[in-house]
Amino acid sequence: MLSVEGLHSSYGKIAALKGVSITVAERELVAIVGANGAGKTTLLRALSGVQKVTQGSVVFDGVDITTAPSQLRVRMGIVQVPEGRQVFAPLSIEDNLQLGAFLRRGPEVAQDLDRVYTMFPALADRCRLAAGSLSGGQQQMLAIGRALMARPKVLLLDEPSMGLAPKLFREIYAHIETLKRAGTTVLLVDQNARAALAIADRAYVIETGVITLHGTGAELAADPAVREAYLGV
Repeated sequence: MLSVEGLHSSYGKIAALKGVSITVAERELVAIVGANGAGKTTLLRALSGVQKVTQGSVVFDGVDITTAPSQLRVRMGIVQVPEGRQVFAPLSIEDNLQLGAFLRRGPEVAQDLDRVYTMFPALADRCRLAAGSLSGGQQQMLAIGRALMARPKVLLLDEPSMGLAPKLFREIYAHIETLKRAGTTVLLVDQNARAALAIADRAYVIETGVITLHGTGAELAADPAVREAYLGV
């Protein structure tokens, strides 16, 4: 479904991605793990079209989208849940969810809203309240729900467990596993390498903008170098 070849991207003179190549198959959950500043978020931003690519290619569903604008990528089905949630705090929870369906029309939008509320009952109970009144975990649920309203073909998740208490962390990861079982294609970035590798079909390790290892989630979780660097073992 998604093929990235030799991707380069920079912030001024600082190279953030240095020839990254990854693939994501349909219905697969692929994890990207690495330290702070390794290039994980830059990679997702490049795939969603908000970070300029200087070299390489991105092919989605057989179409080269390397230079395509972000709004076209959303229409095609590439939808990102950004790091830090980035909900629209003054707007209601329901308005935030409706914004996720901004490019869509028709009765299916209402059906999808009901599905999101079924998945996240805490949002349904507070749907008229301002999004800024939610806890961090509830805002993460809202950010995921907003993305689902766009009916993604591939869901880009950037640090979904960041800053969450253990109980909410487990709840968010349970929802990610539910999406995976339902057949949603997911590209997951998370500093919690242990959790990400545990649910990943395949995974990549990125270090200073370069992919250094790849394999199944289980293979990387058992790799001594990965265990020492990212799992604290």
